[in-house]
Amino acid sequence: MSSSDQMETVGSGGRRGRRRRAVAVAGLALAGLAAVAGCQSAPAATGPAPSVTPAQAAASSPATIPSTPVPTAPVSSAAPSAPATPVLGQLAGIFAHGTGFGQVRPAEVFNGGDPTGLVSKISWSSWGGATATGAGTSTYVAANQAVAAGTPQPATIVAFDLGTCHGKLMYQAVEWYFPQHGQAFSASHYENVCTGTFVPSA
Repeated sequence: MSSSDQMETVGSGGRRGRRRRAVAVAGLALAGLAAVAGCQSAPAATGPAPSVTPAQAAASSPATIPSTPVPTAPVSSAAPSAPATPVLGQLAGIFAHGTGFGQVRPAEVFNGGDPTGLVSKISWSSWGGATATGAGTSTYVAANQAVAAGTPQPATIVAFDLGTCHGKLMYQAVEWYFPQHGQAFSASHYENVCTGTFVPSA
């Protein structure tokens, strides 16, 4: 082989070697680019968001229970007032210095006059209704007999004419009698313990 042929052969081999190295470098570069591209995150999707129906939204959201207000009764701080209890008249007129008037269930009633105007040891069997009835002791004076000759005897006392006198609930009349002597209650003869007078007047 001539020297010129050897140089061509060597030259050709050198060019082939350079081509092989260039191809290898290009392959490594492409592999590096692929590796870098694999590390990058995927690009965000673009375009309109998918539509959601009301039923799908309701199914995905947590259920809520509407609160129902519980009615409460109004509270009153004021205590209910008890019904008024009537009293037996009042100290007025000729009975202004008496006993038992203006009281509830008095144990003694005295109009301030002689012994016939006194009823003591009274036990009331009723009180608060239209009339009040009790039993006690008073001085009984027979017809044509002096008051000094009278004797203590059982008597029935009745309070009646329930109403308001000067803004106060009271029995406005009272009378007593002796059933054992044939006497009976009479609404035409009594003591008006609202005005402090006898009915009929003397």
